[in-house]
Parts: sequence; C-alpha cells; structure tokens
Amino acid sequence: MAELEGDNISLTDENGRVATVTIADVKQSKGVIHVIDSVF
Repeated sequence: MAELEGDNISLTDENGRVATVTIADVKQSKGVIHVIDSVF
C-alpha cells in the first residue's frame, strides 16, 4: 500500500514493513527512479 501525507510517501508491504521515499523522480537514461530508505 502507498500513502501520501503532505510531501511524504510511504510504502507498506503485506507484512507491515514500511519504506519511505527519500528522493523522488531521479531521472536516469532509461527512465525515472525513486530512492527509498529500506529494502525488504
């Protein structure tokens, strides 16, 4: 699930673990990526 609170986006997986988008819309040669603060 993704939630937007103000400028903050958090992602929650099926086990309840939460990651936060720390840098959004980083342009790369093959598209755009978002940096998150966790890896599950």
